[in-house]
Amino acid sequence: MEILNRINAASAIPVYLQVADAILTGIQTGVLKRDRKLPSINKLSESNYISRDTVSKAYDVLRKRGVVNSIRTGGFYVKDNYITTGLSVLLLLNKLSAHKKHIYYALLKNLGAGAVVNLHVHHADGKICERLIEENLARYSYIAVLPHFNKNMEYARQAIRKVPKEQLLLLDKKLDDYEGKCAAVYQDFEGDIRNALNQGKDLLARYSRLTLVQPSSMAYPKEILKGFRLFCQQSLFEHNVIDAIKPQLELKGTAFVVLDESDLVDLIALGKQKGLSLGKDYGMISYNDNPLKEVLENGITVISTDHVKMGETAAYLMKHGLKEQQANPFTLIRRNSL
Repeated sequence: MEILNRINAASAIPVYLQVADAILTGIQTGVLKRDRKLPSINKLSESNYISRDTVSKAYDVLRKRGVVNSIRTGGFYVKDNYITTGLSVLLLLNKLSAHKKHIYYALLKNLGAGAVVNLHVHHADGKICERLIEENLARYSYIAVLPHFNKNMEYARQAIRKVPKEQLLLLDKKLDDYEGKCAAVYQDFEGDIRNALNQGKDLLARYSRLTLVQPSSMAYPKEILKGFRLFCQQSLFEHNVIDAIKPQLELKGTAFVVLDESDLVDLIALGKQKGLSLGKDYGMISYNDNPLKEVLENGITVISTDHVKMGETAAYLMKHGLKEQQANPFTLIRRNSL
């Protein structure tokens, strides 16, 4: 079945949800006809090397959404009263992570029963993003893209410009040189980190210096570094920027702002090796919250946007056909590590 060609078993999105969305896309685009029986569980399972249980769960999802009916011994059919007016969204992420999944699930929840959200990852490569847009533009109501790139950026910019403004939604970041107005739910990276650090100024005052850990291999917005430096200059904090946690790094008396979670783990491990106490001898602020950070080391202080809110706002803009551009909430959450 051709519509299942893009099922990715390695994706963070469960396969049964990918199958359900692929079937729904086929119905909405006319590949699967209303007056014909939908492929059976056995047929989909055997032809796509997917377990029967996975296909069955996919059809259960569609039944609960009010899309299909099952007839005893007769298979599955599109419900007569199902109107294919639900939005179809191609969501292009720069990478898979716990907080990016929150955006996906918030979109699914808030777009409504008939909506399809298909997720792909461009891996911060503009050429991959360009290919995904060109291959799929005609198939979706909206292209929702997180425009974070560390190579071939111009290819992505050109592809994004070709998307009709009423069909484009930018997530997490705006494109400064984008002409015209499209829908966007974005972070103000420079202002957000500056304001969040200001919220924790009383905690930071306990430390003699502030260090930003920003991996050079990752596509982090340059505005984060700019906002960090501006805060330190305005607040007269001694500060520096490093790209990795190394064994010879001096920890005592330093508060670290850590962008990548692997550096968070390395920093905690190094502190233990040196016999230092996190939150007393040295401090840490991690970027982007997740449930693990609530309990790790009795709580990791974070500065974070609300990714669920980002997905909810994006769904609202798409459902109402709005081209508004809204900044997403960003805050400091105080815990034990600072």
